[in-house]
Amino acid sequence: MPSFSNDPIVSLLNTSIYQDGVLVLHGLNFEISKGEFVYLIGKTGSGKTSLLKTLYADLENPKGKISVAGYQVDKIKREKVPFLRRKIGIIFQDFQLLNDRTVHDNLLFVLKATGWKEITKMKARVSEILMRVGLDAVASKFPHQLSGGEQQRTVIARALLNEPEILIADEPTGNLDPEVADEIMKLFLEINKSGTAIFMATHNLHFLEKYPARTLKIQHGTLQEMPSAAVL
Repeated sequence: MPSFSNDPIVSLLNTSIYQDGVLVLHGLNFEISKGEFVYLIGKTGSGKTSLLKTLYADLENPKGKISVAGYQVDKIKREKVPFLRRKIGIIFQDFQLLNDRTVHDNLLFVLKATGWKEITKMKARVSEILMRVGLDAVASKFPHQLSGGEQQRTVIARALLNEPEILIADEPTGNLDPEVADEIMKLFLEINKSGTAIFMATHNLHFLEKYPARTLKIQHGTLQEMPSAAVL
């Protein structure tokens, strides 16, 4: 059931993040409001992926207070993690599609894994989402038969299946040529306009110039809010 409170969808207070026991980020204090679009930038290896993984409870033992989609991630029990992830759409740079299944069956697999039971409703949901991202014509194709842009649209469709409150995207256009990357960016903006918050890590400073939005920058192991004029 959607939450109608005004609480932020993401909130970090005095947070430190560790990777393999090594401190990666410290002193993190920020919020993302419902429906907000936020970029995350920083050099390769600065900790962008570590931050995103922490938000969906893929990195354990952060310090401080972390709230995501109503879950207290810093204290979350492992059995609760799947419920957290149903409220989050996760989009990876390297797609992570199941190569032995069609586009349609990749999405159907996710619905079964997240507790859907009625096959008629599942198939209707898959068709609805594929149409939304412009992939209804390739539903019966396998991932290797798709272009890079079509594979990324499939990943976005997969992330949207359970109507997440926020999409967390890690370099979602990093493997795409500029024209296709721009099409994917426009799709993210359409999704955002419909009310889904988006937190996107990117190296593509062209996006920040063409589609300006709030920007957080990782620098020297901590996070800074960037004035729009100072991003580029």
